[in-house]
Amino acid sequence: MPKINFNKILCIVKKELQLYFNSPIAYIVLSIFLLLSGFFFSRPIFVQNYATLRHYLDILPLLLLFFIPAVAMRTYSEEYKTGTIEIIYTLPFSKLEILLGKYIATLIVILVAMVLTLLYPISLLFLGQLDILATISGYIGVKLLILMFTSVAIFGSSLTKNQIISFVISFFVLFVLFVIGKLGFFLPTNVTYLGIDLHYENFIRGIIDVRDIIYFCSLTFLMLYFTYLVTNRQR
Repeated sequence: MPKINFNKILCIVKKELQLYFNSPIAYIVLSIFLLLSGFFFSRPIFVQNYATLRHYLDILPLLLLFFIPAVAMRTYSEEYKTGTIEIIYTLPFSKLEILLGKYIATLIVILVAMVLTLLYPISLLFLGQLDILATISGYIGVKLLILMFTSVAIFGSSLTKNQIISFVISFFVLFVLFVIGKLGFFLPTNVTYLGIDLHYENFIRGIIDVRDIIYFCSLTFLMLYFTYLVTNRQR
C-alpha cells in the first residue's frame, strides 16, 4: 500500500464535491430521497396517529438501496467515459488517494441528506415521547449502513464506464445483502448472518453490539480493497 497524503485526498474531495453540486442530477436525487423520506416518516403519524421513528428507520435501508447507487454511480464511470481518468492518473496522486477522495466526497453528499432527516426525531420531541437512546443507536446504525453501502456503490462504479450498469451492479449486490436477512427461515444461520437485517435491527432496537460494528466496518474495508485492486490494475 502506498503512503497516504491527506492534503492530496482533500484536493480530490474538493474536486468531486464541485462536480456533484455543479450537476442538477445531485439535487434531483437528493430532493427525491428527502421527499420519500418525509412521506415514510409522516405516514404513521397522520394515518395511524402514532408518533415513532421506528417505521422510518425500518424502511430507510430500502430507500438507501436506490439512493446511494444513484449518487455514487458517476464516481469512476463518468471518468472512464470522458477519459479524464487518464489525466488524473498522470497527476501526482496515488490510486489509493484518488479512491479515498472519491469515497469521502460521496459520503459527504449522502450525509448532507441524512443530516436534514434529523428534523424528524426533533419534531417527534414535540409530537410525542421519543426514546432518545434508541434514536441515537438507530442513527449510529444508519451511519454504518451508509459507510458500507457507499463502498459497494463505489466498487460498482469502478467496474464499468456506463453509469446505468454501475447502478445495476451496486443495487444488485446491496439487494442480495438486503434480501438474505429477510430469508432467515429458509437459509442457514451462518448465511443469514451475512445479511444486513440481523445487524441493523439491533441498532434500531437500541442495542449497540461490537460484532455488528465489526460486520459493517469489515464489509466497508473489503469493498474498498476490491475497488483498489480493480483501479490499481488499470493502466
